[in-house]
Amino acid sequence: MNTAVTRNESGVTLSADARAKIDREIAKYPPGQKRSAVMAALAVAQDAFGWLSTETMDAVAKYLDMPPVAVYEVASFYTMYNIEPTGRFKLTICTNLPCALQGATAAAAHLKRKLGIDFNETSADGLFTLKQGECFGACGDAPVVLVNNKRMECWMHADKLDALLDELATAAITAKQVK
Repeated sequence: MNTAVTRNESGVTLSADARAKIDREIAKYPPGQKRSAVMAALAVAQDAFGWLSTETMDAVAKYLDMPPVAVYEVASFYTMYNIEPTGRFKLTICTNLPCALQGATAAAAHLKRKLGIDFNETSADGLFTLKQGECFGACGDAPVVLVNNKRMECWMHADKLDALLDELATAAITAKQVK
């Protein structure tokens, strides 16, 4: 069971651990400005739950004393937030022009072919979701792939992409065996 988010008859409740993490973010802003921590609070909730359901966003809104629609607007504007379930590994490849000129288009085509999916789709085994991203600020390292919004992989041509997919699939199998 997820210890950071729990469900009850009134929806989703953030755990004490999640609230503590959000409180650390709130403390970075002037008193009375806790709404300023909405992006960090959404990241905490997403890390805890895997994606941001309406119920989860409602819990964040309640905790920050914000109208739920304001939280929905932030979550739906930024591509780093998952407002639909994703595979265990969300792979986002930068397809901006500088990356495209360095092979991102070919890298994206390789991933699509290898995974049997297109952008915004999840592989049949539920392991991988492929997303298209906009500038990650690493044009000199192109093509660039971001794994679960946390890990940036550079110079990702076919051989390195294959190695990454193998590494992630192995990690998923190992994690299953540990449970």
